Amino acid sequence: MTQTRKAWMKKHKHIGTIIVRISMALVFLYFGFSQLLQPARFVGWLPPEASLIPISGTTLILFNGVFEVVFGTLLIVGAYTRISAALLGLHLFMISLTMGFTQTAVRDIGLALATLSIVFTGPDVWSLDTKSHSQKKEIPKADNSETDEDYRNYL
Repeated sequence: MTQTRKAWMKKHKHIGTIIVRISMALVFLYFGFSQLLQPARFVGWLPPEASLIPISGTTLILFNGVFEVVFGTLLIVGAYTRISAALLGLHLFMISLTMGFTQTAVRDIGLALATLSIVFTGPDVWSLDTKSHSQKKEIPKADNSETDEDYRNYL
């Protein structure tokens, strides 16, 4: 690799975290909306233990769809990024454990781990979390420096 390419890659390495966050959010939004629009297609994927819950399989799928749409939306805009990624990643990891050792479960474990990686990298430069933290609160000035310092320490 030439120095120019290396420099370009180093300068743009943050794009990797953006791609992971947005692509994982799109996966959850796709499946979340699919479950809301066609819950009957997903009832067969419920594990036998789901019958112990006193609600119908369709209702459980609808709740799951709402969960994935809400937290997928938060993840795609980068609001509550770490919390959303943790909940979605653990959620998908638990789903994959109920499937046994299948191709789908292995794929879902990989997707769950990719989602959980966002917990460790945190919000990226395109996240609302980053934008909201970059806007510093204006602290009103007090009449004397002692009161002003006390007020700053209080915050």
